[in-house]
Amino acid sequence: MKNYGLESLRSVALVSHGGAGKTSLAEAMLYVAKATKRLGKVDDGNSMLDYDPEEIRRNISINLANAPLEWKDQKINVLDTPGYFDFAGDVMASARVADAALLVVCASSGVEVGTEKGWDYADTEKLPRMIFVNKMERENADFDRVVSDLRNQFGPKVVPLQIPMGGADDFKGFIDLVQMKAYIWDGSNVTEGDIPADMQDEIEQARDEMIEGVSVADDDLMMKYLEGETLEDEEIKVAVAEGTRSGEVVPVLCGSASAVVGIEQLLDYFLRCVPSAKNKHVEAEDAKTGGPAEVSAEDPNLCALVYKTMADPYVGKLTLFRVFSGVLKSDSSVYNATLEKEERVGQLFVIRGKEQIPVDQIGAGDIGAVAKLQGASTNDTFTTKDRPLKIKPIQFPTPLMTMAAEPKSKGDEEKIGSGLARLAEEDPTFTVKKDANTAQILLSGMGDLHLEVMCSRLQKKFGVEVELSEPIVPYRETIRGKVSMEGKHKKQSGGRGQFGHVYIDLEPGSPDAEDRLEFVDKIFGGAVPRQYIPAVEKGIRETMDEGVMAGFPVDNVRVTLTDGSYHAVDSSEMAFKIAASMAFKKAFMQANPVLLEPIMNVEVRVPESFMGDVMGDLNKKRGRILGMEPAGNIQVIRAQAPMAEMFRYAIDLRSMTQGRGSFTMEFDHYEEVPAQLAEQIIAETEKEKEEAKA
Repeated sequence: MKNYGLESLRSVALVSHGGAGKTSLAEAMLYVAKATKRLGKVDDGNSMLDYDPEEIRRNISINLANAPLEWKDQKINVLDTPGYFDFAGDVMASARVADAALLVVCASSGVEVGTEKGWDYADTEKLPRMIFVNKMERENADFDRVVSDLRNQFGPKVVPLQIPMGGADDFKGFIDLVQMKAYIWDGSNVTEGDIPADMQDEIEQARDEMIEGVSVADDDLMMKYLEGETLEDEEIKVAVAEGTRSGEVVPVLCGSASAVVGIEQLLDYFLRCVPSAKNKHVEAEDAKTGGPAEVSAEDPNLCALVYKTMADPYVGKLTLFRVFSGVLKSDSSVYNATLEKEERVGQLFVIRGKEQIPVDQIGAGDIGAVAKLQGASTNDTFTTKDRPLKIKPIQFPTPLMTMAAEPKSKGDEEKIGSGLARLAEEDPTFTVKKDANTAQILLSGMGDLHLEVMCSRLQKKFGVEVELSEPIVPYRETIRGKVSMEGKHKKQSGGRGQFGHVYIDLEPGSPDAEDRLEFVDKIFGGAVPRQYIPAVEKGIRETMDEGVMAGFPVDNVRVTLTDGSYHAVDSSEMAFKIAASMAFKKAFMQANPVLLEPIMNVEVRVPESFMGDVMGDLNKKRGRILGMEPAGNIQVIRAQAPMAEMFRYAIDLRSMTQGRGSFTMEFDHYEEVPAQLAEQIIAETEKEKEEAKA
């Protein structure tokens, strides 16, 4: 693949709802551009872009895939993104490195949640966009309905440049309103032909509407149109191109990826309407001063952003990047401004699916990859040491769902740790941590499918199998009353005995105490010798760690050591530890013990039409609504809810809002568990202990 200048480079992200046919469309583009000799089919498992075993097994895209192709002596980097919400991180990464977005819409399903989200991602990155109505030959295909829905959702800037001839079983091709040409499909091939006579009136009306829609991009053109003057074809083409690049026009094209109808024309419109890499500017930060900067494609200094890292079974870690300015060459050194260190770059590649094409360099506006970079990770910037810039990082979504991972085989704990760490490096929306309280390995991701896929990869890449379960809730125990208690440990069994004797006062700690145990020594006259007082505190702390009521750690108590006695020969640190533990346990159970649960701050963002369902569901989850406020077309609900009720909230919210809702959640404080529920939790804990003993 040869090197292309800025004017001849374009990168387009394909975004849509799952199942709209993005991968099939990308495969058709590769086939038409002769980048591949066969047309890959997702359903047959032989797609060039869905090559991951999980993608083949599930017949869905899971990874962002690159599909570079050459068309009419220009290069187009097609970025095929996953359609399922669990893999939205890759869609956001693609939007950052693309020059435009193509929203793929199914002709029968129409505008779906993924269409709306794709539009929003493009909005965030201020990307020009186009729309391709796919699957025109499918049952129930209805182009007019889809266009009507698109306009209702996104406004009058949505302008069809093509209209189909028929639909579903009657689909016979389409008419291009700009060029006034018919492209006729006979079931196997597409040929250029005359516009059917019975469609002349419909075509004239559609072309009139198209001209009105695109003339907003050009004031002179708008005046000519309003004054009834005839517009030249070339004027219309220029208005379409300029309107698309400015975002004032969103062209709608149609066809079928699986039947390879409309693909050549789509590629032509890419060249005409998608801005070349020359026009790309990205926000950055001057790594020396911390001040704002901007990277222009024509700047000679190197500036490249790592947008994805992935593990390749043959070459190891692959680092994928877009060069926004300058040139990155094979076998050279770059300065990683994020890590503030030089990195040695080996052989560079252009990636097409799983194929790696070696190249000498990747120039400004292009996308490439390099293997075996040790330090670099997603969102790092490659630049020069004398002018180090850091490109504004991609804002990946925070994980929404957490599950606990247990190894199926004993002794796999170390393998699990290293394998999961490697997977977390690849995916910024996947995190791994070990809970200090429960000792569980906690995996957090965007949803249940995301976590299932990561566990499957762990098994395939690292040979370790895990089982997922809901995490243990890190409950706490505390008290509400005050009790004085004696603890005596006395044992005589021949030889030296054991003797420890203490009196303690147990009461709730102060609300702002930094330590969960406030230990006060009030011993006078050596009733408990100095050397044994640390053992008393240690015995109490160890008992607090183990829990008294239900085996959960004790929190926020004050213990005062008031008196005791000792034996000159039989007393020891161990004896006083045991005596203190005995006193604490007895006192705790008499001091009105209660169970505490973690309470989370939850912020839910939903369209207003779902407010009632979401608030009702939060109330069922023992949540408290703290407030609501509008944010554009979205309502923001702020609430508090127990952690125990929120483990599967990502699934529940998606179901309630058809995928339109989102939320964030963080720990806020501990609160007393309702008595009836506490009894149930304690009973279940006791049952688990008995089963573990058996």
